[in-house]
Amino acid sequence: MIKPFLTAEWRKLILVNYAIDPEILKKYLPYKTDLDLWEGKCYVSLVGFMFLNTKVKGCKLPGHINFEEVNLRYYIKHHNGNELRRGVGFIKEIVPKHLITAVARTIYKEPYQTLPMKHSWSEDNKLNVKYSWKLKGIWNSICVNAESTPFSLDVNSEADFITEHYWGYTKITNARSNEYEVKHPAWKIYNVLDYNINVDFAANYGSDFKFLNHQQPTSVMLAEGSEISVGNKRVL
Repeated sequence: MIKPFLTAEWRKLILVNYAIDPEILKKYLPYKTDLDLWEGKCYVSLVGFMFLNTKVKGCKLPGHINFEEVNLRYYIKHHNGNELRRGVGFIKEIVPKHLITAVARTIYKEPYQTLPMKHSWSEDNKLNVKYSWKLKGIWNSICVNAESTPFSLDVNSEADFITEHYWGYTKITNARSNEYEVKHPAWKIYNVLDYNINVDFAANYGSDFKFLNHQQPTSVMLAEGSEISVGNKRVL
């Protein structure tokens, strides 16, 4: 049996979701994929979480076991024969480790960037989760306060759509893309009570996303996460 390329835990995922004009994303679409909509809406999500117990090909790399990630992602689908594969594509993925960025860019051609990052988790009758990253001397952050007991999400809900995508796609050229499978069980989520978004979308993700500086999110979620595995890539 072929080992997955990477195994880890993804924990305490903040998902800040925006409904946007699908035309904005069309130039980013990987080859042989289409946008995946929920109730006719096209979403991008700003996602912050922790990588824990990370292993590459079964091996832990000292200093690269636990670290933060923040990414801006969108939702896509690919028809593999009669099978519909629902996945995500990324505008940018930020991590604090140069080696992680180098590996992801080299092997998967993913749009990774290395920046200083930090996080905080605390619980005092409610759960407080915050992820921060520093770009050009300025700290950006996303933060939520939530109830401390997670619950199973409703099938066919918005939360189900946002969290239940199990493939990743990367645009290489207009006629070539990479595909990889991400395996994990269904996630439980927490009821979010309050949130704060302090992000310069134009500085982080380019002028196409500047409008998000002034747009309220459609929803903000906190998922517990789980153990995950990332499969080896396949070229489409």
